[in-house]
Amino acid sequence: MAKNSKEKPVTVVSEAKKQTVKDLAHLMSRNRTVMIASSRGLPGRQFNEIKKKLRGLAELRVAKKSALTKSLEATGKGSIQNLRQNIDADIVLLFSDTEPFELSSILMDFQSSRRAKTGDIAPNDIEVEPGPTDLVAGPAISELSGVGLKVKVTDGKLEIIKGAIVAKQGEPIKANVASVLSKLNVSPMKVGFIPVVAYDSKEDKVYSNLFIDKVGTLESLRECITKALGFAINIKFPDPKTVGYFIAKAGREEKAIERLLIAKEGQ
Repeated sequence: MAKNSKEKPVTVVSEAKKQTVKDLAHLMSRNRTVMIASSRGLPGRQFNEIKKKLRGLAELRVAKKSALTKSLEATGKGSIQNLRQNIDADIVLLFSDTEPFELSSILMDFQSSRRAKTGDIAPNDIEVEPGPTDLVAGPAISELSGVGLKVKVTDGKLEIIKGAIVAKQGEPIKANVASVLSKLNVSPMKVGFIPVVAYDSKEDKVYSNLFIDKVGTLESLRECITKALGFAINIKFPDPKTVGYFIAKAGREEKAIERLLIAKEGQ
């Protein structure tokens, strides 16, 4: 007597899908950097513009989650498997021999700014600085106050006398905050390929914090340079730029001691 049994459905994988997995795995194996970047909210025209700019720098691919997961498994590498948890909707893969942070810096140069919409995720702490505005006194006073800004009326226009962080990094932007930022012509959102995570085959590491603040870094560097001379003098570090100070100081001290000795002899 034949037994009733339910056969499991056989999943047929097309040759095209198999080739996609093979191609992705090959790209992952032969490039130094495999980067996942977000393309969320990026219009098609700008997508193609950035793609053209990346020619010769990186190869771009868009694929389904299942294909990406299988291609990662096919590489047989260890650390690269950590990219799996970052596979989401609206992402692109970039393959390049360029070092991950340098590639991230290039992508950021290709980004443009846009105004914030309700529900957008703040890319960093969004701070409104003190200063004059073009807003006339009226309902705007309560709107600005409602997001933590202190204002006063100067010549009929609103002036922000105390700024505030109106949205924290990683948090959704509220409707009232988006409205205020729009009125103040603040465009905090970045449009482009936003680096999310990258695998460096040379180091066999996955990097997730790829944001590079070029302006902030240069400002910090300038500040360090201005403080470097004082620091070197303080620790008495001999250097062509500090020797002159030490010699001048020794000369002043010599004259001070000489005056003390003359005064003592005159007593």
